[in-house]
Amino acid sequence: MATNATWTVIIDDKAIIQAGFDNGDGTTGRGYTINDDAFWGQSKFSNIWAIQYGTSNSSDEVEHRDTTPHCSFADANLGDFQDFIDRWDAAHLTQLQFQWDNDPRDESEKGSRPTSYSS
Repeated sequence: MATNATWTVIIDDKAIIQAGFDNGDGTTGRGYTINDDAFWGQSKFSNIWAIQYGTSNSSDEVEHRDTTPHCSFADANLGDFQDFIDRWDAAHLTQLQFQWDNDPRDESEKGSRPTSYSS
């Protein structure tokens, strides 16, 4: 698999990870499990093991389950990678809203509740 990916998608785990996400504590990388069987069950993913998007070697972005050679995301004909980013953004927004909702400080101290997020 390619190295230094901006995004990693693990089909079996239904996981999307943004590798460069700054957690604000000196660590990077944030992943979410996306529970959407209709999305993950699409036939275009049936032979895909994992995707590492935005790598230093684009010809090695998509790993197949069988002996099909690794290929670029574009060559795998999986659609627009923005679909994965949008799902990650929605999961992250849900997390931000959860944190806001459970923050015991007064609203005037914590600011407005997040209503959108875009990577």
